[in-house]
Amino acid sequence: MLDWDADGAALHAPATLRNREPILAVLARILPTRGLVLEIASGSGEHAVHFARALPHLDVQPSDPDAEALASIAAHRRTSGLANLRPPFRLDASAPDWPVVAADAILAINMIHIAPWSAAEGLMAGAGRLLPPGAPLFLYGPFLEADRDAAASNLAFDADLRARNPAWGLRDRDTVTALAARHGLALDERVEMPANNLSLVFRKRAADGAGGATP
Repeated sequence: MLDWDADGAALHAPATLRNREPILAVLARILPTRGLVLEIASGSGEHAVHFARALPHLDVQPSDPDAEALASIAAHRRTSGLANLRPPFRLDASAPDWPVVAADAILAINMIHIAPWSAAEGLMAGAGRLLPPGAPLFLYGPFLEADRDAAASNLAFDADLRARNPAWGLRDRDTVTALAARHGLALDERVEMPANNLSLVFRKRAADGAGGATP
């Protein structure tokens, strides 16, 4: 749930206050020491501000396909005054072309379950194009896992999402991993997070001489 602030300039997501520190703890460990971090579906922009402030050695590029979200991100950016937080731009993850040609890391927080599967396909294709070998793609959110019983809260959330939009819903971790592999990305870490969420860290594989990929 997103709410506008008192003057209607920026959106606020209560969940951001709950999850930003656990997410940052993972990011501080897996992100590169310098470079551009591209956030897909930045929403209110609060995560981008928090990460840019905590990681001043990195440039953070927020993005979103929604005009209201872009306005909110811009408002939070102005208030923050952070030099390493770039102006947001419109990016539809499912589009075949993105308005950026390279990134040193890509983040997608609470995205692929509140979007059609085509957004996950576009995200993996884009990460495969933009990331250099060894660079991370970080996903955060609830997932279904064949080898673990799903929490009742996650099953209820999944049912609610599908009732709101049949194209939405929690994604199966193995299906997401297989999709990533088709774009040269391998699952490197699975990190259990609060409230039955996961952080999944994928890494771009190095291409071999024949144009394929090696783990």
